Amino acid sequence: MPRILPVEIAVQDAAGVRIALREGAARVELCQALGLGGLTPSPGFVEAAMEAAHAASAPGFVHVLVRPRGGGFVYDADEVDATVRDIRFARSLGADGVVVGALTDAGELDLDALQRFIDAAEGLDVTVHRAVDAAADPLAAVMSLPGLRVRRVLTSGGAADCRAGRETLARMATELGGAVELMAGGGVGVDDIVALAEAGVDAVHLSARSRVQRGGPSGPGGGEVGFDTTDAAIVRAAVEAAAAAAR
Repeated sequence: MPRILPVEIAVQDAAGVRIALREGAARVELCQALGLGGLTPSPGFVEAAMEAAHAASAPGFVHVLVRPRGGGFVYDADEVDATVRDIRFARSLGADGVVVGALTDAGELDLDALQRFIDAAEGLDVTVHRAVDAAADPLAAVMSLPGLRVRRVLTSGGAADCRAGRETLARMATELGGAVELMAGGGVGVDDIVALAEAGVDAVHLSARSRVQRGGPSGPGGGEVGFDTTDAAIVRAAVEAAAAAAR
């Protein structure tokens, strides 16, 4: 039978987890502060997500972004240690996987830090995130992953978005040869999914966000008015597009 392209949704709250479950997403990436590229979510959110996934009989559904701060991906010893601790805590809460990454000052994947993250995961699925797109050579960064205990890599092909990086994504897919799952992420819209499938990626990742204005006034001191929330219609359309791209 044709393989349906898995759709992963980045979500920032329990409602987003429930929407992703209901609309047929393959998994979620839990995070907060998507405006900063995503940071480690709260323990309470992870726990609530696990409860929702268990209630829906959805094993392997919950993956936790572990990123200690915004900005670049070159981390000092304290930041690596905090990431290791957060990975262990996510595992203790029952998470199915973690999403991690780090670079060296030279712009290469920090394989020493990555090995510490993999060891802390203790058998959970490990996804290496878009730190690879900030590397000096994104293709070389991705090709350094086979042989490690990494399940998948999330990348835009080193470009600002997956449309611009489509040719590099196709090359990555060819050179990886299935050794590591290649998940396209970064500016993915529903209309991009068929073309990304044709490029040979193994999955797609998107946030499927829309802006809401509820929650009352935010200031002074509360930041912008309103916040982003998972849009069920976008998730549904993405899952349908992935089904249409079955190959």
